[in-house]
Amino acid sequence: MKCRIVLIAVALLATMACGTRGTAPGRPQADAQVIPPTKIVDFNLLYAGNCAGCHGANGKGGAAIGLADPVYLAIADDATIRRVASRGVPGTAMPGFAQRSGGMLTDDQINAIVDGIRSRWAKPDALGGADAPPYATQAPGDSTRGAATFAIYCSSCHGVDGHGGKRASSIVDSSYLALVSDQSLRTTVIVGRPEIGAPDWRGDVPGRPMSLEDVSNVVAWLVAQRLQITARLPGGIR
Repeated sequence: MKCRIVLIAVALLATMACGTRGTAPGRPQADAQVIPPTKIVDFNLLYAGNCAGCHGANGKGGAAIGLADPVYLAIADDATIRRVASRGVPGTAMPGFAQRSGGMLTDDQINAIVDGIRSRWAKPDALGGADAPPYATQAPGDSTRGAATFAIYCSSCHGVDGHGGKRASSIVDSSYLALVSDQSLRTTVIVGRPEIGAPDWRGDVPGRPMSLEDVSNVVAWLVAQRLQITARLPGGIR
């Protein structure tokens, strides 16, 4: 019996030796399959390597909004998410990840990210039957009316003049406004930042959701604050 075990062990060692002969330790065999970086379409790998740094692990938010927010996914369609991921947002911290925009990802990889976000984190009943203001609008808001809208919906957290209060930081900080687009401001006003306790358009004033005009007007007011800051810079250059 012992002899039989020894013979089996020797045979196994011989087989392993033949399979690895001429291969340095730790180096894959010549016939081993190596997946090129451009062929990786696993969502978890792609998201971790390209999105999690700003949007948070598991899409929970960080420096940028959480992509796992069902309210965000209810107002932003796949074409919108694909466009932003591919092209980025000029003038902000959001780069373009598609190869044609100077990034590293192929169209298939961008699609894998978009499909993965939608399939994992979208919820059909996210809005609970409510009509959310649209993700984007062509009609500009009124910054003068936006000041009054800000006082009603935002000042209790961000302070009367937007420079911060007991429950939230300044929303008119020059560094913040310089790094976000007008669309990003609109998106945040609509979907909130639930990971830091900021409500969506329905929760600023209980029982009084913001209307489409309210959202557009308060965004116009915030944009006006950015323009005032820009005008005070040397040469008026941002």
